[in-house]
Amino acid sequence: MFSGQLHTDQVFPYPSVLSEEQSQFLSELIDPVSRFFQEVNDPALNDSLEKVDDKTMSGLKELGAFGLQIPTELGGMGLNNTQYARLVEIVGLHDLGVGITLGAHQSIGFKGILLYGTPEQKSKYFPHLASGETIAAFCLTEPSSGSDAASIRTTAKKSVCGRYYTLSGSKLWISNGGIADLFTVFAKTTVTDPASGETKEKITAFIVDRGEGVSHGPPDKKLGIRASNTASVHFDDVRVPAENVLGGEGNGFKVAMNILNNGRFGMAAALSGTMKGMIQRAVDHTANRVQFGNKLSHYGGIQEKLARMAVLQYVTESMAYMISANMDAGSKDFQIEAAISKIFGSEAAWSVTDECIQILGGTGFMKDAGVERVLRDLRIFRIFEGTNDILRLFLALQGLQSAGKELKTLQKALAQPLSNPGLLLREGAKRARRKAGLSTGLSLTPHVHPELKRSAELAVLALEDFAGTVEEMLIKHGKNIIDEQFVLQRIADCTIDLYAMIVVLSRSSRSLSEGLPTALHEKILSDIWCSEASPRIHQTLNTLRSGGGGAALYRNLRSVSAALVENGGVVAAHPLGF
Repeated sequence: MFSGQLHTDQVFPYPSVLSEEQSQFLSELIDPVSRFFQEVNDPALNDSLEKVDDKTMSGLKELGAFGLQIPTELGGMGLNNTQYARLVEIVGLHDLGVGITLGAHQSIGFKGILLYGTPEQKSKYFPHLASGETIAAFCLTEPSSGSDAASIRTTAKKSVCGRYYTLSGSKLWISNGGIADLFTVFAKTTVTDPASGETKEKITAFIVDRGEGVSHGPPDKKLGIRASNTASVHFDDVRVPAENVLGGEGNGFKVAMNILNNGRFGMAAALSGTMKGMIQRAVDHTANRVQFGNKLSHYGGIQEKLARMAVLQYVTESMAYMISANMDAGSKDFQIEAAISKIFGSEAAWSVTDECIQILGGTGFMKDAGVERVLRDLRIFRIFEGTNDILRLFLALQGLQSAGKELKTLQKALAQPLSNPGLLLREGAKRARRKAGLSTGLSLTPHVHPELKRSAELAVLALEDFAGTVEEMLIKHGKNIIDEQFVLQRIADCTIDLYAMIVVLSRSSRSLSEGLPTALHEKILSDIWCSEASPRIHQTLNTLRSGGGGAALYRNLRSVSAALVENGGVVAAHPLGF
């Protein structure tokens, strides 16, 4: 996308990775899990208790919900990512507080052992983790280290004999922190380069058992996900065996980032389930509530709200299962897509739930309706496991880095034109056509169903405009692009919109090709998204390109912010003058 190219193998056709056996096993799980959340789990009770009710916890353990992706030979269910996503979606439909308890345990808590664990580590810990006898937690955040994970202060000093480390430090806002007996902990260690003998401080990941020196604070009081235990965890000279290093000494930052990248797709699946629940509530209300002589569903304003809620849910769900399928198919490069799905899903779910409350009116605002709890629970999703603001910068810079390498190759070719004339002719022609407002020859026609032709054309035009603007920004700012957060945020927004266009085109094309009963409905959802995302992308890109407008806006934003900081709050004089 960033280079104005189409590599369609991971997105067309919409991937389907489950074997008949895997599909059958999954279908057999869905009914008992759904019934459990309908008949046993009580979200309002969990919220009021500020913990998952004991009956629910016992039931989840009996269902095997704590070991969904642990191999069967070690006590788990051995689900792949797509199967896991489908079950997580059901949890998200019913109770996000329970979802965080389960997710903190397996999506990040012991995910490091799943990804990096030695056979000995897996055989030692997985049976107890799978049964729920042992609960896991992920310990990265500290009082002085939030989004800047590299600034952690927890230390682990290696003993002279080399057989253990002494771990000391505190971790903040740890999901499952007060109930976990196993922790994936990140600490600074002194690592010696074997070649040069030079020593450096690097982050290392450790598997830490609760024992002497490990303690936790009281449960944190939170806006939402109150059923999920959150607490500070303290390590006071904890002796950790050297064999509990996870992923190799000094590789902790990579381990942490890969754990988070591997877990984010599940968030989109859970939130697509949440949105389904909110849409069901809103639809039920509009179909039965009569005002001014008609049911609410009769009115255009309500119809638009419901339709937009459905579009956001469709996009999120399409992303979640696209990414999980790519992961199951062996893709190693999905971190940008996972970040997009987390950003999009968390913001879409907030919007859908907010609109559900608006449609329900006063009823939606009341505690007994249960929707206000969902809204409270959702707020954290835009913050934890990578804030949406930081993830926007991440995905913009990742894409720009790739595009920058290609631009550098072209610049080298320009310096030695005889060495690669083909490249210069091809790239020169592409840029000339783009400058003239003509197509560069990209097309989605071979991949998209004919009924989606217009939406596919909108996607390609947006992609070409995006790639041209990305190149202009790289040439204009060079290496300083890393500091241009106004630019990066807008590039990220365009990236998200573009990826969403491609994903829904792929999914709805498959539905049309297979003649599914819902195919026409899905086509309409895709057309709505593409028809609105396309002008939004062009408008954003035009702001970035405009030498005056965009730059003037950013200067004004900086000026207002600086004045607020200097004044300690609002600056403008009160209209009453006192």
